[in-house]
Amino acid sequence: MKPIPLTPVTEALARRLVWFEEPAEALSDPFRFAAYALARATHEDMKILREFMSDDDFRDALDHAPPGIIDPRSWAYWNNRLGRYPAPPMPKRQLR
Repeated sequence: MKPIPLTPVTEALARRLVWFEEPAEALSDPFRFAAYALARATHEDMKILREFMSDDDFRDALDHAPPGIIDPRSWAYWNNRLGRYPAPPMPKRQLR
């Protein structure tokens, strides 16, 4: 997945979705940022992200989502929305 550029619009989006990190840090990992977006973004937020990400990018983000970010309802919704039904298992934390 290609990086999401830091622009005034994506900076504002990153501040809303990943409020506990600086926008540049949040956007530096596109898989993690996309996972937060899939869990928390509004329809308007997703319209902004669609300028930078395709359906394939979102599928890739689901495949690489860190555990614990996307809730079960959002996981089911986005997998279904992106043509993956039934949804694959959610990512699980690995304790070592």
